Amino acid sequence: MFLDSFLLSVVSVIQIIINIYMWIIIIAALLSWVNPDPYNPIVQTIYKLAAPAYRLVSKIPTRIGAVDLAPLIIILALQFINILIGNLARAYL
Repeated sequence: MFLDSFLLSVVSVIQIIINIYMWIIIIAALLSWVNPDPYNPIVQTIYKLAAPAYRLVSKIPTRIGAVDLAPLIIILALQFINILIGNLARAYL
């Protein structure tokens, strides 16, 4: 019983972290459209947090014309991981 509750809590925390990271990717994509001040500490932090995911996706071609689909690919992958973790936790219990 304790192990089940602990597992559900850990899965919930992981899903919250994935959701927060998805929002960071969305904000980084929106910031790339408006070209904000690069010396702003908030902008720098968002770009630094989003950079590892963009580096992973940069190995595959993601541009269609002038549109970069990297944020969409990252968000779809994060959603897949989020759903997979939730289903695995439910199957275990």
